[in-house]
Amino acid sequence: MRKYNVIDLFSGAGGLSQGFKQADFNILMGVDFDDPALKTYKHNLKDSVALKADLFDEESAIKDIENNLNGNKIDVIIAGPPCQGFSLTGSRDINDSRNKLYVAVVHAVKHFKPTAFLIENVPGMATLYKGKVKEQIINTFEDLGYAVSVTDKPLLAADYGVPQIRKRMFFVGYRKDLNYEYFKFPEPTLTPDKHIGTADAISDLPALVDELGEENVPYHMEPQSEYQRLMRENSLVIHNHIGTRHTDEVKWVISQVPEGGNHKDLPPGVGDSRKFNEAWTRYHSQKPSKTIDTGHRNHFHYKWNRVPTVRENARLQSFPDDFEFLGTKTQQNRQVGNAVPPLLAQAIAEEMLIHLEKGFTDENK
Repeated sequence: MRKYNVIDLFSGAGGLSQGFKQADFNILMGVDFDDPALKTYKHNLKDSVALKADLFDEESAIKDIENNLNGNKIDVIIAGPPCQGFSLTGSRDINDSRNKLYVAVVHAVKHFKPTAFLIENVPGMATLYKGKVKEQIINTFEDLGYAVSVTDKPLLAADYGVPQIRKRMFFVGYRKDLNYEYFKFPEPTLTPDKHIGTADAISDLPALVDELGEENVPYHMEPQSEYQRLMRENSLVIHNHIGTRHTDEVKWVISQVPEGGNHKDLPPGVGDSRKFNEAWTRYHSQKPSKTIDTGHRNHFHYKWNRVPTVRENARLQSFPDDFEFLGTKTQQNRQVGNAVPPLLAQAIAEEMLIHLEKGFTDENK
């Protein structure tokens, strides 16, 4: 089977790229404008180019990409444009400049003419302005000659082996002139009763109750689940597992939140400053976590009275343990929270590979 070349636009730290790499694609390049994220990208995807380019400036960005391809042909373009404009927690403003960032993907697809493309975004995009944004994206790529499929409903990461309730929508397109049919998204691999809980994801990591921990420490126990075994497969040490220093008062407030509970469980007058949707939420050991966000102070460990570490959140995002995040802790948390879960990306990538091979085979009959 041939290896297909991929470039990743708005790559961040590389969640989509990691998933496609795990599905045996050849990742040529990640493109972003965030220096710490690109350092993390290059540190982990060592055979790929980590290119800093302003994708708002399409002409210049395309030239930069071309100059770094080293003669390689792009088979697939993948992209996760910033979601704040589309997000249900954002402004939902159709004129938000970030909503136009998919145009950078349009320009890249138009210029490089890949066999296929994938765009990931938040579920809010589907209903934004009564579906006009979604319709506009489909029509734009159809006009470029692509058969465009979009998820009927957002894919739930937990259905694909990720221990997290994270919903995302995807657009996938294949070139019509190469006789590709419309892509079908992969069926869930897990039913809700088989979803992986947070304990199965992170229970083997040091508790950090009376210490903040150190970088690159050896594992102190055997894997407690198949998921932990998978995450630890290529790693001998634990990266990014450093605790946060809490005051005694904060620890007490956290202690008042029961497993699986939230701010509604706090005594009257406690934690009033942070009573919004996701605040003061404690994970449930037997259920997937809530959506990992770009901060790290809204959720608590299911057992210990502290916020999760970068590594714990990375595990809940399905990043393997040998994937090390660089930068300050704030930057690392942002990189983890902005990423597409690699296992979800891998599930789609494997299906895309089957579709690519089918078309490639038909083409060469």
